[in-house]
Amino acid sequence: MDPIRLDKYLWAVRVFKTRSDAAEAIRNNKVTVNDATVKPSREVRIGDRIAVRRQQVTYSYRVLELVSSRQPAKNVPLYCLDITPQEELDKLNVPRETLFILRDRGTGRPTKKERRVLDEMMEELRD
Repeated sequence: MDPIRLDKYLWAVRVFKTRSDAAEAIRNNKVTVNDATVKPSREVRIGDRIAVRRQQVTYSYRVLELVSSRQPAKNVPLYCLDITPQEELDKLNVPRETLFILRDRGTGRPTKKERRVLDEMMEELRD
């Protein structure tokens, strides 16, 4: 099969919504291949390890097959294996667990007194 550009491959296996989004992330050094920064035009090979950093999580993928056209979501596992460690995925839940404060539905905005209590709790979490 013909060589495939990295930006096109990431778009085809649905890591990014558009090819231009993939190219921009690669140019901003948010994507590495085999632990090296690359350009959007870099050719992908079978067995390459691709790391994509989004917010605080770094997703890792292994290239199984080359594909140039965008695939349906159900076919993506044929071309790309998600090898993201569980520790990275756990980072997604940390902010919600530490910063979420339960309020009854329909109670509206907090009063001044409630706001002070919330601010104190938030400050204790930061310290």
